[in-house]
Amino acid sequence: MADNSEGGLYVCMNTFLAFGREHVERHFRKTGQSVYMHLKRHVREKVRGASGGALPKRRNSKMFLDLDTDDDLNSDDYEYEDEAKLVIFPDHYEIALPNIEELPALVTIACDAVLSSKSPYRKQDPDTWENELPVSKYANNLTQLDNGVRIPPSGWKCARCDLRENLWLNLTDGSVLCGKWFFDSSGGNGHALEHYRDTGYPLAVKLGTITPDGADVYSFQEEEAVLDPHLAKHLAHFGIDMLHMHGTENGLQDNDIKPRVSEWEVIQETGTKLKPMYGPGYTGLKNLGNSCYLSSVMQAIFSIPEFQRAYVGNLPRIFDYSPLDPTQDFNTQMTKLGHGLLSGQYSKPPVKSELIEQVMKEEHKPQQNGISPRMFKAFVSKSHPEFSSNRQQDAQEFFLHLVNLVERNRIGSENPSDVFRFLVEERIQCCQTRKVRYTERVDYLMQLPVAMEAATNKDELIAYELTRREAESNRRPLPELVRAKIPFSACLQAFSEPENVDDFWSSALQAKSAGVKTSRFASFPEYLVVQIKKFTFGLDWVPKKFDVSVDMPDLLDINHLRARGLQPGEEELPDISPPIVIPDDSKDRLMTQLIDPSDIDESSVMQLAEMGFPLEACRKAVYFTGNMGAEVAFNWIVVHMEEPDFAEPLTMPGYGGAASAGASVFGATGLDNQPPEETVAIITSMGFHRNQAIQALRATNSNLERALDWIFSHPEFEEDSDFVIEMENNANANIVSEAKPEGPRVKDGSGMYELFAFISHMGTSTMSGHYVCHIKKEGRWVIYNDHKVCASERPPKDLGYMYFYRRIPS
Repeated sequence: MADNSEGGLYVCMNTFLAFGREHVERHFRKTGQSVYMHLKRHVREKVRGASGGALPKRRNSKMFLDLDTDDDLNSDDYEYEDEAKLVIFPDHYEIALPNIEELPALVTIACDAVLSSKSPYRKQDPDTWENELPVSKYANNLTQLDNGVRIPPSGWKCARCDLRENLWLNLTDGSVLCGKWFFDSSGGNGHALEHYRDTGYPLAVKLGTITPDGADVYSFQEEEAVLDPHLAKHLAHFGIDMLHMHGTENGLQDNDIKPRVSEWEVIQETGTKLKPMYGPGYTGLKNLGNSCYLSSVMQAIFSIPEFQRAYVGNLPRIFDYSPLDPTQDFNTQMTKLGHGLLSGQYSKPPVKSELIEQVMKEEHKPQQNGISPRMFKAFVSKSHPEFSSNRQQDAQEFFLHLVNLVERNRIGSENPSDVFRFLVEERIQCCQTRKVRYTERVDYLMQLPVAMEAATNKDELIAYELTRREAESNRRPLPELVRAKIPFSACLQAFSEPENVDDFWSSALQAKSAGVKTSRFASFPEYLVVQIKKFTFGLDWVPKKFDVSVDMPDLLDINHLRARGLQPGEEELPDISPPIVIPDDSKDRLMTQLIDPSDIDESSVMQLAEMGFPLEACRKAVYFTGNMGAEVAFNWIVVHMEEPDFAEPLTMPGYGGAASAGASVFGATGLDNQPPEETVAIITSMGFHRNQAIQALRATNSNLERALDWIFSHPEFEEDSDFVIEMENNANANIVSEAKPEGPRVKDGSGMYELFAFISHMGTSTMSGHYVCHIKKEGRWVIYNDHKVCASERPPKDLGYMYFYRRIPS
C-alpha cells in the first residue's frame, strides 16, 4: 500500500494491520474494531528562494514516519509532511496526534510505538538495507593517468604473469593484474596488491564483473570491497562502456556470438520515443531490487481473463472471508495485486493546467510511479530460499512456483491455473526389442530446445568463431556480428523428434540398452506457455545463454503434434516402472522412518547441485532416498524432475510446513488442495464442523497442529456462508473424483493459437540481467518495463524467453 497515496493508511490499533480508505470500512464491519490510526504523507514542492533555487536543505521535523519514499520525488525540489490522528468508527471522530492531554497513558504509549516503529521491509530485505557496501573515500577525487591505455573487450591476462582469471583493472593507470586467493576464493599471484604497494593507486575493479548495474570494486587502502559512484566515468577513461558490458570471468563468454549491447537496446526499445499508457490494465510495478522476473510474470498472468475473474472479480467475497491477518492469505494478496494492476486507480494521466507555467512544472513531475509488490513478494516467496532473496531469478521457475500456489489455494470450484494445464504423451521405444511404452504426464508449459544446428547464418557464425580465436590470441577487439537466427519450425520439430535415452530402464530389460523418446500433446491447453530453452551449460559447466533470434509466429498451429497413442503393429513394453534401486539393508529403514531434515548428507546434495540441478531439488532427492548417496538420489531426480514443485523447498509435516514433491504418501495436501480424510476426521472428532476442518487444513497445508491453531484464531468462520458451502461442494467433488479416477483437469480443444504476450530476458544468465514484458492489448503491443508502461513501437518478438498464446476458437 502506497504510504503517500490519496486517503493515506488506517492502522487498526488492535491488530496493527493497515488498510486503505476504501477497505477500512470493510474491516470495521467484519471485526467490530473501531479505533484506527490514520497516517497521511503530504508531498509538496519546496519554497523557492529569491534567486529561484530551492532553499538550503534542512532536516524536516514534520517527517517522522519510517515509510518508503517515492524515488522520483526524493529530491531537493520536494518536501514531505506527515500527519497522524486517531479515528473512531463508525462516526469518524478524529483526535489529532500527538495528544497527551486527552488520551489515556496506554493509548498514548501504543500510538508512540506505531509512529516510531521501523518499516517491516527493512527486515525483509537484509541484502538491501544491512549489507550495503560503503562508498570509497577515494572515488570522488580519484586520479586517472592520461597514458592512452585502452582495455580490449576480451583476451585479458595479467601483465606480470600468464594468468587469465581473477584479473583486476587498476582505475588509476589501467594496469591489468591478478589478485590473490582471499579476494574472491579464486587463485592468483597477488600482482594487483604488489602494484598498489609500489604505486599507491587505491582502487581496482574486477574484470568480468562489469555490467550496466555495476561491478566488483576493491580498495587496497581501505582493505574492503567498496562502491564507486563514478564507476562509469572511471571505466570510460580506459575505453569501457558499462552499458555494453555483461559479466564473465575472461571476457570471452559474452562474445560467443555477438556483443549483447543490441539485446538490451532492442528489447527495451531504446532510442524510440515511447508514449506512456494510463488507465485500467496499464499500471506498472516498482522494482524492489531484482524483482523484474516477478513483475513480468504477474503482468502476463493478470492479462488473462480467467485470472481476472477468479481474483479481481471475486474481490468482495475474498476480502470478506479472508482471515483476520490477510497478509498471510494467498488469495487476498493475489486479489490485492490484481486490483492494483487492473483498477486504474494507480495509473492516472497527469493533469495539465490551461496555464503555460503550470504545464511547464508538470513536465518535471513523475508521470508513472507504479505500485509496490512488496507484500505480495514477501508472501509468495516465504520459506523459499531463492525467491525470498534480492537476487535475480528465473521467470520460468517463478511461473511454475506461482501455478503451484494457485493450485494449492483454489477458491471454490474455479481454478484459473486450469487454463495452462495439459497432458503430454511420451513414447519411448527400446532400440533392442523395438517395443514401446506410452506414458502421460501433466505439464504447464512447453519447453522448446534451441536447434542451433538449424541456424540460417551458419557461414557468419563460423567466420566469427575464427575471428574470435584470432582476437583472443592477439588481444584485438572483436567485430560485431548478427546473432544466430533459428527458424521456429526447427525448434518445434526438436520438441517432438526422437532423442537418445541412455541406459534405458536397464534393470527392467535385464540389459543395458538405449531407447528413443518422442513427445506429443495428449491435450491442448486453453493458454499455451512456450519457453525457449536459451540457457545451457558449457563444457566447463559454466552457465551460458544462447544469443539467438527465433522467428516466433503470431499464429501458431500445433494440431500436427496431437498424440496418436498405440499404433497398429506396435508391441508394448512390460508394465514395469522406472525403478529406484535401494540397497536391501536400507529398505526397511527408509520405509519405516524418515530422516530428520537437519541430518541430510550435504556432500551428496552438493554433488547433485554441481550437475546443474536446483539445490532444493537435490536436498529433497537425498532426503527421500534416505541419505543413501548421490547415485540413488540421482534416480529420484530423474523420476520427479518434471513435477511442478520439483524445485520447491523441502518442508515436511511436523517440521513446520507442507510436504514437497514425492511426499504425498505421507499425508500432504495434493495439487487439488484436498486434505487427507484421516486428518479431517481427527479434527471433526474434537467437535469442530467438517467445513472448518477442511478450511483450516487447506490454509496450513494439512499440518494438524497448525490447523487447530488456525481454527482458534478464526472465530469469524461462518458455517452457513455461501462461500464455505461452495468450498465444501468443491471438496466433495474432489472426493468423488478421487473415488472415480478421471485423470487430471484439462481443457482440451483446437491446437490453433495466437500470441498475446511474451517475456524477454537481457543478460548472460537467469541469475542476472533484466526482464521485460510485452502484452498485446486493445489491438496494440504495450511494453511493461517495471514501473514504466508504454505503447510499444517495435516489439522484439524474436528475442523472447517465454511466450503466451491463447487458443483461437474453432
